[in-house]
Amino acid sequence: MNRSVVAIIPARGGSTRIKNKNIADFNGLPMIAWTLSAARESGLFARIVVSTDSEEIAEVSRAYGADVPFLREKHADAHSPVSEATIHALEQLEERLGESYDDVVQLFACCPLRRAEHIRDAYGLFVRENADFLISASNPKGFNPWWSVKLDSSSRPTRLFPEAYHTRSQDLEPLYIPSGAIWIARCDRLREAGTFYGPSHLYYPIDWRAAVDIDEEEDLVFAEALARMEGIRARA
Repeated sequence: MNRSVVAIIPARGGSTRIKNKNIADFNGLPMIAWTLSAARESGLFARIVVSTDSEEIAEVSRAYGADVPFLREKHADAHSPVSEATIHALEQLEERLGESYDDVVQLFACCPLRRAEHIRDAYGLFVRENADFLISASNPKGFNPWWSVKLDSSSRPTRLFPEAYHTRSQDLEPLYIPSGAIWIARCDRLREAGTFYGPSHLYYPIDWRAAVDIDEEEDLVFAEALARMEGIRARA
């Protein structure tokens, strides 16, 4: 059975750690253009919508092929969960344009290295498993999360996984952390739950490179270098 699928790209203005992060230059294109390119090339979506409160972001997004039929009216502050912004966008589509969809795929603009094949693979898993919610997750590289500790005010450690502390890394099962690259839900279930972390949500294991999430300047520098090294390009 064919299902109607909409992509929602949350991209509020007012970012502070990187000014205008969602449209900042990323290897020659506005950062959001990379996500728009991947969404378009996936071939999954009836509509690709950018949810923003910023006229500047809206203008740039339209220039790179996004639909921005309206500006976000609420949930544009730094504290609102992004799921609320996506639900709001679905409500705006229904109330203003009379459009409703079976499934929604939320794609963060600040994850520019996730590609079309990752979106297709994640949605394929979502459909095969008849899931209500699916969130991308990656196995972190560069450190072993099994050996994580908390430090008190005197820098004394408390081991989070004491049973694994003296186990060889190759003998430990992989651990995963959520990535903002791809979040999928059935629209009706998302509205009921109010979050993509709904009942029985699944994780889609995504390559750590595709999961890179840009928050700080050093993230931007690292991701740009990684894109050049891997030969990753976006189609404008």
